[in-house]
Amino acid sequence: MHYELIGEAKAKNLIVFSNGLGTDFRIWLPLFDELGDDVSVLLYDSRGHGLSGGADAPFGMDELVGDLAGLCDELGIRKATFCGLSVGGLVCQGLWKARPDLFRKLVLCDTAPRIGSATIWSERMAGIEEGGLDSAAENAMARWFTPAFHEGRADELAGYRLMMTRQPVAGYLSTCAALRDTDFANVLPTITVPTLVVVGDQDGSTPPETVQAAAESIPGARFEIIEECAHIPSIEQPEALAELIQRFMRQA
Repeated sequence: MHYELIGEAKAKNLIVFSNGLGTDFRIWLPLFDELGDDVSVLLYDSRGHGLSGGADAPFGMDELVGDLAGLCDELGIRKATFCGLSVGGLVCQGLWKARPDLFRKLVLCDTAPRIGSATIWSERMAGIEEGGLDSAAENAMARWFTPAFHEGRADELAGYRLMMTRQPVAGYLSTCAALRDTDFANVLPTITVPTLVVVGDQDGSTPPETVQAAAESIPGARFEIIEECAHIPSIEQPEALAELIQRFMRQA
């Protein structure tokens, strides 16, 4: 697993970030620049993505959750705030189910207990198997970023498109299968740690009403909408997301 620990593994203000489908831990770097110096951060590339291995054999949600639990154990992390985006949010939900002892707090970004339908994922996988990741990139960028981002930040958009299309195809497809087969609706009501749920107002993958419904399933969860933002607030609105996270972490 490719990871970077910035700060102390046993710090009280440690945040562990889990990335979304078709991305790697670089999506969190704009957010990291906005966090306070007192915040420790663990970034990692999920299995079959970025510089992490594991794409050579099929895998599912159990493996993605086990990877994160194993990394925390390897680094001696006993408690942390976990922040997951999209499928990373599902990984964090699965980690809560398997290892609630690791949690201090939870941040769920643009995610839900189930994302999409089995039909949607099967069709997307079939299209990628036939045409590669390039065939899915345009639709992905439309879901990830607002029209304003497309118009005003074209160079960044091109970079994130390359990030997606250069992921290992096998790792992308296994993660799609994990999304197709995962439903954590029964897990959300069991979450007992303080939870912040965030969504972009123009998210095309997990619309605000879907994310709000997820938040309402978690006892005492706080729900926030970030304006002028689509699916990846850490890239499009890092200052707004950082402010929400830091305020949330300061609360007793």
